[in-house]
Amino acid sequence: MPRSGAEARRRLQQAALELYRERGFDQTTTAEIAARAGVNERTFFRHFPDKREVLFDGEAALRAALVQAVAEAPDGLQPLDMLLRAFRKAGRILEDNRPFSEPRLAVIAVTPALRERELAKAASLTDAAAEALEQRGVPDRLAGLAAQAGWAAFHQAAQAWIDDPSQSLDAHLSRAFDDLRALSAPVPLTKEG
Repeated sequence: MPRSGAEARRRLQQAALELYRERGFDQTTTAEIAARAGVNERTFFRHFPDKREVLFDGEAALRAALVQAVAEAPDGLQPLDMLLRAFRKAGRILEDNRPFSEPRLAVIAVTPALRERELAKAASLTDAAAEALEQRGVPDRLAGLAAQAGWAAFHQAAQAWIDDPSQSLDAHLSRAFDDLRALSAPVPLTKEG
């Protein structure tokens, strides 16, 4: 039996991930997750409101890291540069938890209910990043656009990091934000002929 709440929570997350990979999300019950983790079902519900949320536990820490990094960014940075700093800080959370992050993303990719939850969480995090930019004086229209573009770059970088672990998440983030900036750079004219 897990002795602490944090240990029970971690074991529930690991058990859920294992069962989702073995049987699929829809075929797994909260009772089975609790049994695999060595706790009762009531304990599961003390930690998580439903079986989807068990894979999205880090949202509060990710939100706090993003908002704090934007708030602490040096004056004079452009919005995308503030977001790059923020996503680098948030990315450390993923890197520290790679053994869980990688299979978690694979389970989400094949489960419509989890993809829906991931989109809702992403929208909430994007809104938090936009609000943090607004607090730094970025006009709301630009803050929202920057936050959405930054989140797209972060998402792309995280997937690239899963696919290519030979480079750090930070390296993938730098590339994704460079690519984002390149999209708005003037395109050089080429000679035809």
